Amino acid sequence: MSNYFIILAAGESKRFNSYIPKPYIVYRGKPIIQHSIDKAKKCKKIKKILIVINRKHKKFIKTLNIKKLKIVYGGKTRAESSYKALQSIKNNKIKNVFIHDAARPDFSLELLDRLIKELKNNKSVIPATKPTDTVKFKNKNLIINLDRDYIYLTQTPQAFDYNELYKLQNNKSSKITDDANLFIRANKKVKIIAGENKNRKITKKIDINNNETKYGIGFDIHRLVNKRKLYLGGIKIKSKLGTLGHSDGDPVLHAITDSILGACKMGDIGQKFSDKNKKFKNIRSTILLKKIINKIKEKNFFINNIDINIITQTPKISIYKNKMIKTIAKICETSPYQINIKGKTTEKLGLIGKEKAIACEVITSVIKYD
Repeated sequence: MSNYFIILAAGESKRFNSYIPKPYIVYRGKPIIQHSIDKAKKCKKIKKILIVINRKHKKFIKTLNIKKLKIVYGGKTRAESSYKALQSIKNNKIKNVFIHDAARPDFSLELLDRLIKELKNNKSVIPATKPTDTVKFKNKNLIINLDRDYIYLTQTPQAFDYNELYKLQNNKSSKITDDANLFIRANKKVKIIAGENKNRKITKKIDINNNETKYGIGFDIHRLVNKRKLYLGGIKIKSKLGTLGHSDGDPVLHAITDSILGACKMGDIGQKFSDKNKKFKNIRSTILLKKIINKIKEKNFFINNIDINIITQTPKISIYKNKMIKTIAKICETSPYQINIKGKTTEKLGLIGKEKAIACEVITSVIKYD
């Protein structure tokens, strides 16, 4: 018997008003939905993950790290999407199921642990917070103050006994706005536990746009010499010549590192990794860039976009571009579609044109979150 984590991402995202559907918008360095996927993967007690998507969004799901995850197309309402998910796994010997809205990326693993613990003695467990504002109810011309002590703002993920929830999935109307609603309508017990204030729902662009975007420029050039390896964009390239440098001489990763440091106002690569320091001799630039990514995350900076020009007469960049993008995305903890690489030549002019050097220029934008 296993625990299944279901992420609902089949909505139209009309209120978000974006060409890119809300679940695939970058938030804190990666698509909104990816946060929920990654947290579910980290929870040792969750064995399977299922994503319910909108059929119109097929091309966007390809940008995610979704290996070994089940994907189901959703319905016209949230309740119908939830039903389709439960129906698709009914023969999998499931004990418990967690239903989660993709628009809530900031729940914690600690909340998941508490939900799992409460399921030992309950068949429906939901997190909720108490309102801090005064709540009023208006019915035509009658306005009534509601007692906040009896009001709960429910969140997801919500946890259920699978068989019990599946039996209640006969109402698929738009009025069923969460799965706990089914238990309440059937007069069945719902256990409420303390939710998290940070576990807010992203509904409109303003919910993630109250953060500052900053930009940085990076440039690097290395001479090509004999008896050196050639690294570009974090990958080794077969070549008779390699780049001369104190480290592995990767001009692409060096330019990226400098552009990130510039955007975050954290100095430059020479200050962080001096060529006078022996411990950086021949070190891979992938290691240096990873150190910088960890540092900027500590200050709540996340990569938004990286635009790269690699200036070289040889090798031909188009052959290696996709592999470079995947490598850089992994190091920077971003999605590949946040990175763009262009190969440029100097029309055989200068050192680069004579195949004696390779240069790279980069513009990076970062977002600082509160």
